[in-house]
Amino acid sequence: MQKTFSFDQTLTVNRLGYGTMQLPGKGVWGPSADPDNAADVIETAIDHGVNFIDTADAYGPLYANLYLREALKQRPNSHVMVATKVGFTRQGPDQWIPLGAPAYLRQQVELNLLTLGLDHIDLLQLHRIDPNYPLADQIGELAKMQQEGKIRHIGLSQVSVAEIKAAQKIAPIVSVQNRYNLIDRKDEAVLNYAEANHLAFIPWFPLATGKLAQGEQLQAIAKRYDASPAQIALAWLLKRSEVILPIPGTSSTEHVVDNIAAQNIDLSQADFETLDQLGRQQQ
Repeated sequence: MQKTFSFDQTLTVNRLGYGTMQLPGKGVWGPSADPDNAADVIETAIDHGVNFIDTADAYGPLYANLYLREALKQRPNSHVMVATKVGFTRQGPDQWIPLGAPAYLRQQVELNLLTLGLDHIDLLQLHRIDPNYPLADQIGELAKMQQEGKIRHIGLSQVSVAEIKAAQKIAPIVSVQNRYNLIDRKDEAVLNYAEANHLAFIPWFPLATGKLAQGEQLQAIAKRYDASPAQIALAWLLKRSEVILPIPGTSSTEHVVDNIAAQNIDLSQADFETLDQLGRQQQ
């Protein structure tokens, strides 16, 4: 199994990454109850080989970026690729409203740079396409900032194949971040397109196992590999396609280590197919 993914000739990462969404307060709003722990979780991930970390200005908002900045400051030689996102406004806990005004997107890219302490962003993803503004204006503004050297690569989030193709006519697209996991494969077509075009497919909410976690078959497979159902779900994603970069999030140093260990599980083809069928039955 290929354990790395290359975005370009000089930017290669380990496929199993980490997502910061669970670090801020309840509803992804406000600070963590334990800010020192939040930075420690990221540092633990880095210490265990994670070099691809996904965040967003909307997480907190901005608190997740600040925890990531602190962790990167503590690991100055870590060579971590940071992916972040712009395009959501926040009005309170669990409230998310897209805004694709070019001036707003530019402002948020600048705020990401400030709060992350970076001089450029390796991967800037449009968190959502805002139907109230032309796609050319939204991707076009990011492309301008790419030309200015503030963004290295551009990606999309929660999009269709048609939307990816439309964005590719405006600027090069290297990634797509859609919801996808063992029991939710509505975006299979998007994954297939990403695979055919060497786009990184970054599944959010990758750990879902639903009722399978209590079922005998998943439990039996997990026992066979001396693993947890969550680890098996991650191992299934890693085997599903070499362009998949899972970013499981957690606010626990113990759980982050457990998640990373999933990359060492090499599922047999028979177990992979069993899980594939089990997951489809639960959709």
